[in-house]
Amino acid sequence: MTIHATPILAEAERLAADGKLEMAAQHVMGHLRTHPGDPRALALLGTIAMQLGALVQAEQFLRQAIARGASGFDVRRHLASILNQQERIDEAAALFEQLARETGDPTLSGMRALALDKLGRNDEAMEIHARLAAEHPGRPPYWIAYGHALRAAGRVPDAIDAYRHAIAADDEIGEAWWGLASIKQKVLTDADIAAMRAALKIAIDVRNTAPLHFALGRALHDREAYEEAFGHYAEGNRQRAESIGYDARELTAEVTEVERHVDADFVAALEREAVGDATPIFIVSLPRSGSTLLEQMLGSHPQIEPVGELPYIPAILRSAMELATRRGKATVPQVIASLPAQVAAAMGQDYLRRASLHRKTDRPFFVDKLPHNWSNILFIKRILPQAKFVDIRRPALDCCFSNFTQSFSTAHASSFALKDIGQCYVDYVRLMAHLDGIAPGLVHHIAYDRLIEDAESQLRPALTYLGLDWDPAVLQFHTLDRVVRTPSSEQVRRPLNRDGVDIWKPYAQWLAPLRETLGALADG
Repeated sequence: MTIHATPILAEAERLAADGKLEMAAQHVMGHLRTHPGDPRALALLGTIAMQLGALVQAEQFLRQAIARGASGFDVRRHLASILNQQERIDEAAALFEQLARETGDPTLSGMRALALDKLGRNDEAMEIHARLAAEHPGRPPYWIAYGHALRAAGRVPDAIDAYRHAIAADDEIGEAWWGLASIKQKVLTDADIAAMRAALKIAIDVRNTAPLHFALGRALHDREAYEEAFGHYAEGNRQRAESIGYDARELTAEVTEVERHVDADFVAALEREAVGDATPIFIVSLPRSGSTLLEQMLGSHPQIEPVGELPYIPAILRSAMELATRRGKATVPQVIASLPAQVAAAMGQDYLRRASLHRKTDRPFFVDKLPHNWSNILFIKRILPQAKFVDIRRPALDCCFSNFTQSFSTAHASSFALKDIGQCYVDYVRLMAHLDGIAPGLVHHIAYDRLIEDAESQLRPALTYLGLDWDPAVLQFHTLDRVVRTPSSEQVRRPLNRDGVDIWKPYAQWLAPLRETLGALADG
């Protein structure tokens, strides 16, 4: 968006282009003091706020600009992007559809398809993915998105074909190689390994090189070349860590804040009447802990509907924190404690409305299995008093090493270093222990290693905690026909097995940093 209406706005645009966003915002606000309601200035301020990550403010400014006549394509596309980042997926999908119709831009159709994927409207999304891949065969992202959708639907051979189409168009495309490598079969050939080695010699973009290293690591693991495999896992993680600057101390400080300031009285004060009619079950864990398996099992019960990983709790909390910190610094426990009952109830209703977009039944319970909600339990309890929490815990070395070998996005940034993922596990266990001490029974715990050995002994107490009767259907989980959008999508379509047990052992000699961080937990 180019603005030359006034020298001040032109200067603000130049500052924003140079990355001086705070200074640019000050220029625009100065202009608005003398020209209140100027739609061009409001649109620019909304764009700057979006770049700063102030999504609530960005939306407000852009909507004001549109109401005053600034309804151009760029303004509405920025609004669609903000809605998408806020996980207001249905609104974003509708706006992407409108913009795609106006312009014919396939990128916007692709964004709509990804939004529909998130919403569980899989047939609609699949149709768009297939069309974009057919119409643009030389553009790997469309084949990759199509491959991901096919794999989630259980169509693994078709997914492999889609990933290979992407590689044929660009053999440096790391995400496609990782798509193949992450399938729970030995898909990659010796020729593939040679091709990946060649690609790494010329690829320069970390978005390609990092997943290429992970894919090579997985292929070499399958050939029991463990030392070289570990080297590729380590390099892929190093590149990811270097690009984002994750600081494990922040999570440690958050858990310490809860230990210091959250007691039994704090939790008791969260109790209120239920919000809405449905009871959400939050499976809370670290990634790669068996949450998809547990969801599949619980979701086989006739009273429970599995709906996957819903992004809404973190999004609602993020908006609450943005509003609270406008007045100064605030911690999450402080924000939770200060939420008026009416506001908390409105947030709970907002969550249930968004969750309902994914529901296909009227069962009284549904499962949201977003792993990182383990750190959001208190916020969830505040806005959804009837919520249930089931923690599934995988032994530390298996869990942490599995994270280290997975080509995760920045959403799982703790996995990029052995010490960091170890510290994340330690902090997770600390928080669970604290909650157990001040609010016994708030969270029900399941041990992954016991679940795969004797599922009934773990599931009966879990169903009792939920107030539900035993049903043997939960043991036939692998027959449940549904789309599964996690790295475990193939595993949960098979009977129980021990494939994920002791996966760290071939790499034991290189795991000293992880063992040191875990301490006694490494032996648990």
